[in-house]
Amino acid sequence: MWERALAAVRIVLVEPAGPLNVGAVARLMKNMGLQQLVLVNPQCDPLSIEAQQMAVHALDILQTAQLVDTLPAALQGCTKAIATTARGRTLTTELENPNMALPWLIAEPGQAAALIFGPESRGLSNEELNHAQRFVRIRSSSAYPSLNLAQAVAICCYELSLFAQKQVSLDTPVNTTDYASLDVLEGFYQQLEDILLNIGYLYPHTAASRMEKFRQLFNRAQLDSQEVAMLRGILTQMKWALLQRGEGRGA
Repeated sequence: MWERALAAVRIVLVEPAGPLNVGAVARLMKNMGLQQLVLVNPQCDPLSIEAQQMAVHALDILQTAQLVDTLPAALQGCTKAIATTARGRTLTTELENPNMALPWLIAEPGQAAALIFGPESRGLSNEELNHAQRFVRIRSSSAYPSLNLAQAVAICCYELSLFAQKQVSLDTPVNTTDYASLDVLEGFYQQLEDILLNIGYLYPHTAASRMEKFRQLFNRAQLDSQEVAMLRGILTQMKWALLQRGEGRGA
């Protein structure tokens, strides 16, 4: 069934503040065949009476929702992540329409993927956006462009559901590329930052902004596991060479 194509997709809500929104998201997820809800540092009780009443027959989605403290924890094991945002900010990656970008999440069924939504009051920060590889913007009227959180989730889940049904009906072949998970990439980014600080390419006061560019570059490339291992091997050898020459920190 087409719902199986959606089984590995996580809907990630960062710091949701409204129990009605959380309940509504659970209901529409069940409507559209999605099962995994992850709440990052929720600012409300996801099992409150209000949330349960809004969820109606999707109480099981609320009860099995994963609660985590940080966005990286929510993305543990994922190989793909798309973030939703209303503004381009400093992103060098284009903002895509949901119907164009979201099929990428389920083009390879079985690989864990995430669709990330920000808090109702502020959306996703630049730091939070760094954890995604692609970015979606729901086009709306300039007279009132801000969408309610549950409405935004509904639009995106509907697009995912449409593609899943089409993929199953066409019996689309599955690609089995062994993409590196986002937590593996995070380890690479930390190692890269450490080496670049060591050699003086980065400075502590500008490291964060520079690393944003590197994250965007490598996220666009969507490295597989062997490629990340190769790059980390290079960094490990660089660190060894620096220590041999007495140029590394603490040497």
